Amino acid sequence: MPRNAAAADPHRELMIKTKTCQRLMKEHAYYLKEVEENEEKLNDIKADASKDSYDIKRFQQVLDESYMMVPDSKRRLDESVQDLEQFLETHNNDLESSEWYSQAKDIFKQNITVDGPASTETNVDDLVEGEAF
Repeated sequence: MPRNAAAADPHRELMIKTKTCQRLMKEHAYYLKEVEENEEKLNDIKADASKDSYDIKRFQQVLDESYMMVPDSKRRLDESVQDLEQFLETHNNDLESSEWYSQAKDIFKQNITVDGPASTETNVDDLVEGEAF
């Protein structure tokens, strides 16, 4: 089957777009969970008197990387859901009988506006002179 013929099938496109949204929803939830777990681990490391400042600083960097992934995954999810929504508006009449149509509609019903961490801003008042943020 030629590549253009597969792209022309709206049922196949709906399946792909729906599965993409489902995968990105799971991925976003995973990153939110990872941030929570890393925050707990960092607090445990800070509470452990045997850990040196280097270990704390390195794990803080791991946590910061986790924080960066949350807005990125949310942005990709939002774009994917918007793409699916536009696709359904364009092909609504053709796809109402599709098995993926109801799953696509469920994606819109689910709460996909889960907020990430409360704040990822750096408090510059606490920085030591010469310290990068």
